[in-house]
Amino acid sequence: MSSMHSRITTGPFQKTSGWLDWFESPSRPSFALPAGAVDAHCHVFGPGEQFPYAPQRKYTPCDASKEQLFALRDHLGFTRNVIVQATCHGTDNRAMVDALFHSNGRARGVATLPSDVTDAELQCLHDAGVRGVRFNYVRRLVDFTPAAELLKMAHRIAPLGWHVVIYFEAPDLPELWDFFTSLPTTVVVDHMGRPDVTKPVDGPEFELFVRFMRENPNVWSKVTCPERLSSSGPQALHGERAAYGDVVPFARRVVEAFPDRVLWGTDWPHPNLTDHMPDDGLLVDFIPRIAPTEDLQHKLLVKNPMRLYWPEEM
Repeated sequence: MSSMHSRITTGPFQKTSGWLDWFESPSRPSFALPAGAVDAHCHVFGPGEQFPYAPQRKYTPCDASKEQLFALRDHLGFTRNVIVQATCHGTDNRAMVDALFHSNGRARGVATLPSDVTDAELQCLHDAGVRGVRFNYVRRLVDFTPAAELLKMAHRIAPLGWHVVIYFEAPDLPELWDFFTSLPTTVVVDHMGRPDVTKPVDGPEFELFVRFMRENPNVWSKVTCPERLSSSGPQALHGERAAYGDVVPFARRVVEAFPDRVLWGTDWPHPNLTDHMPDDGLLVDFIPRIAPTEDLQHKLLVKNPMRLYWPEEM
């Protein structure tokens, strides 16, 4: 992967202390992805000298360019990407949109929007390939936006056929339930709502998330980021290809219960990790452990993301 070169931050920016850089030489997965597979959750960072990081950001990453993302896509065997606006860029979506423009139609985007975005700006983003807006409710990453403001935004994007992506942590779901269930669009939850995998998979906390999906057929989930959720980490008794085993029961339960409403992505370049940086090839090998049949794998990696992001090609 020669195009995945040195990991630096350009422009007048200094990386946050303790920041881990993305894994420069990922292994080639053992699992062969189905034809047309979509990496449905990834990001680009900068480069800072071309796309400056937001003044109000809570972290400064190393640069992670569109060229490096597309090199990873090809190395792992994906066909397409869904690029999610990174919090370090705030509501300045230029880096993400630039990546969409240079993807030759092989990427779609999820934006973060200011409350005063105009209808013309929404249409420009749609034309560029944006198909969703992200609402972040993780307190350590962003300052909360009032629910009324976000609900107004959701109603504005609904006519475009966009969806809402919500990022929150499991203990906050009860407080946020009424707002989330009032959203008028498809709702996609990042990383299964970040469950505590040291608790039982059939315990009350995760049971509430499963109920959230069961009672709201417009809710989807990304079964992503075992490297963020795992307490056992990347090492495993049966070898590294069996890493993150404590996350498997949670993700597999969601995939098997809601096979038509799940997505998967690498989360490259893995922002805000301080413990270890995952090998993206090993993350791909996590997929058949949570989606054990070819039918489940095809829905997770091809049919579902195509239906949500490229419906015109279905």
